[in-house]
Amino acid sequence: MSENPYAPRNPLDAYPQPPFPEQKQPEPGLTFEMDPVPDHGEASYIGHGRLQGRRALITGADSGIGRAVAIAFAREGADIALVYLSEEQTDAESTAALVTEAGRTAVLLPGDISDESFCGTAVTDAASQLGGLDLLIMVAGDMQTVDGIGDFTTEVLDKTLRTNVHSLFWLTKAALEHFEPGAAIITTSSIQGFQPSPELVEYAVSKAGIVNFTRAMAEQLAERGIRVNGVAPGPFWTPLQPSSVPLDKLTSFGEQTPFKRPGQPAELASTYVYLASQEASYTSGETIIVNGGQAGH
Repeated sequence: MSENPYAPRNPLDAYPQPPFPEQKQPEPGLTFEMDPVPDHGEASYIGHGRLQGRRALITGADSGIGRAVAIAFAREGADIALVYLSEEQTDAESTAALVTEAGRTAVLLPGDISDESFCGTAVTDAASQLGGLDLLIMVAGDMQTVDGIGDFTTEVLDKTLRTNVHSLFWLTKAALEHFEPGAAIITTSSIQGFQPSPELVEYAVSKAGIVNFTRAMAEQLAERGIRVNGVAPGPFWTPLQPSSVPLDKLTSFGEQTPFKRPGQPAELASTYVYLASQEASYTSGETIIVNGGQAGH
């Protein structure tokens, strides 16, 4: 890493490229068991006070994109409620330590967002312990690889939709009880919502639904002074990969992009910061695609 994080770097070799070592983890996967370990901006992200005094609930905040967002938000001045699965406690505690190291409050809220009652409780607890809520950042998601419709199960579809889509409704509804004008919601779609892969049909359908949720909810909440936007990542190196992607595809993960590598969570955090900040005060209903230069969406 350059001593100056703002110095120009060639995106082709800024981070590790495939082939990657063969590796497999059970769901949901842990950050520090990955090889190479992802970069979340631990050593590079510099805050500028753009979220000073804000209070954010971030789902999937233990690892991957959610961890990078939590680090960035804390260094920008926000207090954070981290929502994560209980199996990810080690990663969550590591992220929380970085939040407190930045001088901000970290609230740990383990639970499953595919459960409606937990979503309501998580929002209530976050608002109570943070003294209010201004930002709802929904990153957590479920991805299952299913080779063909013959292998499809209703159980997989239900789990994917409850985690990726139903939770948006439950969390947003609960958060609105605490939001004031100026609050913001950020969803996380995927390039799969625009360019679906045949083995990820259930996931792709859910991610396309998130794009439409974002657009429609932005119009619905505009009169309340609440902005709603989304981010659609392409291939990013997170625990979702070794826990969900087949070994033969994991070793070459990201090589199809013009940059010939996957993105690192650190390369995405600033997009969430922008959408959460007042710099995006006239931006709502948009989904920003960050996919390493891939065309066709």
